[in-house]
Amino acid sequence: MRIGVDLGGTNIAVGLVDEEGRIVARGSRPTKPERGYEAIAKDIADIALELIKRSNLSVSDIKSMGIGVPGVADSEKGIVIRAVNLFWIKIPLAKEMRKYIDLPIYMDNDANVAALAEAVYGAGKGSKSSVIITLGTGVGSGFILDGKIYNGAHHFAPELGHIVIGDNGIRCNCGKIGCLETYASATALIREGKKAAEKNPDTLILKFANGDINSITAKNVIDAAKQYDEQAMRIFNDYVKYLAIGIVNVINMFDPEVIILGGGVANAGDFLIKPLKKEVAENILFKELPYADIRKAELGNDAGIIGAAILS
Repeated sequence: MRIGVDLGGTNIAVGLVDEEGRIVARGSRPTKPERGYEAIAKDIADIALELIKRSNLSVSDIKSMGIGVPGVADSEKGIVIRAVNLFWIKIPLAKEMRKYIDLPIYMDNDANVAALAEAVYGAGKGSKSSVIITLGTGVGSGFILDGKIYNGAHHFAPELGHIVIGDNGIRCNCGKIGCLETYASATALIREGKKAAEKNPDTLILKFANGDINSITAKNVIDAAKQYDEQAMRIFNDYVKYLAIGIVNVINMFDPEVIILGGGVANAGDFLIKPLKKEVAENILFKELPYADIRKAELGNDAGIIGAAILS
């Protein structure tokens, strides 16, 4: 039995995970980052100890604890190098955790641990190399190469959302212009949906948002595209082309067996994946060779807990 922790800027989610990757007990609390890392570390330990007790186990029955953090972590040193949403820089999280729970503690970026979970128990099961791309507020990514998380020489790879694919004049949160996530995130769909609704108030995008332009979501744009709304189809088709550019770059550079799409936009399922596969096929370098299959993630929000648990 292992403990997995999905540490986010809003919530701390902790799970007890068995050898088959099943979450057998879980608990959560609000993160409240303003309290500082000491209080958060204690909360993580308190939730974990409560789950152990509730499951009629003892700490000695637990092999390890893994933590997925929203930032850059050095597992060997037990340090969170930087986590912007938590306001953390060089935080000795493992050392603080061991004040409350005596377990081996492993850490990695939250997208990386989700990628590991999908590779072992989800859409990438059976493959040796896979890439997860999460399509949400931004574009997150995690690479599994030869069965192991790849996070680069300095622990911050991969940042697929920040490869520059053009110059759309839109400044990314990182400060650069032209990052993939300014084209291929849910935020990009929302931005373009609002622009379309301002110019074309009869679009279904606005109707699906109950007439409130500020309430437009990525789902509104996708649902309108499914109904053949002209504006929504234009936005969605452009979105697919931009996402395909990112995926083609990944395939050309790393040649993974599987590419897994997660996050809210991926809930569009085949409506997204079918045209995306077509666009990728038209732009791939070696068309005569087999290349990565594109699939929807299977584990949903549980991937963070499961992946963290199996970090050891």
